Amino acid sequence: MKLDELLAIDIHTHAEEPCCGPRDDGYDEFQAGMAAYFRNPAGAQGMLPSVQETADYYRERKIGCVIFPVDAERETGFRRYKNEEVAEIAAANSDIMIPFASIDPHKGKLGAREAKRLVRDFGIKGFKFHPTMQGFYPNDRSAYPLYEAIAEEGAITLFHTGQTGVGSGMRGGMGMRLKYSNPMYLDDVAVDFPDMPIILAHPSFPWQEEALSVATHKPNVYIDLSGWSPKYFPPILVRYVNSILKHKMLFGSDWPAITPDRWLSDFDTIGIKDEVKPLVLKQNAAKLLKLI
Repeated sequence: MKLDELLAIDIHTHAEEPCCGPRDDGYDEFQAGMAAYFRNPAGAQGMLPSVQETADYYRERKIGCVIFPVDAERETGFRRYKNEEVAEIAAANSDIMIPFASIDPHKGKLGAREAKRLVRDFGIKGFKFHPTMQGFYPNDRSAYPLYEAIAEEGAITLFHTGQTGVGSGMRGGMGMRLKYSNPMYLDDVAVDFPDMPIILAHPSFPWQEEALSVATHKPNVYIDLSGWSPKYFPPILVRYVNSILKHKMLFGSDWPAITPDRWLSDFDTIGIKDEVKPLVLKQNAAKLLKLI
């Protein structure tokens, strides 16, 4: 990856399209709900981009991207996109793409073994967790064997926080429980794994101030700004981006739910200081990912 040639680094993109044949029962309805929530037609049949199409899209825009699947098989019944396949496609597009993986923490020691193998054999740089989709509190000690493996390998963790588009408007919210994604639960994780980088994904509505508090207090905690158009950012978030957390804020789009084109266009309208924009768009992520 030639950092000087990149305009930005998107820390939050999804490998959405199933890799293993036809879509599972209920997957179309799930994606239709996501499309309605984000006012984005990407969930329609045949419209979700493949990992290779994502790489091509980002290369055309000279934006690096971190990409990952979400292992929520146990809670959703949808087969996960194989971590190895995402890593292999990312390796073939290493000029633009960095692979993260996803492992359901309920897999315990088996998941810990997988995490070590993925880092050592497939170049995985971090791991994505979605407490609401995976049905767990981030500070549940049952997840700690997986965290220990990730920390030992020097990898990054990225946790969904706040409300989610997953299951929005569907009967019973598709079984998704928002309570799991309060960022305050990650304060415990930051204490117990002080050398493991932790990214709080998204403006954490309705717990924005909790997220800012944890990121301010714990040196190893960062915030990515994905999942919302910046024009909807609460004023307190913009204030912290411009000031005491300017070195810990990361550009993320939530592709394909939100495109980087839309996110970047709106980011220019919310009053971010000129000297802060390069930090958020590229420099903070480059440092965290050890690209510099």
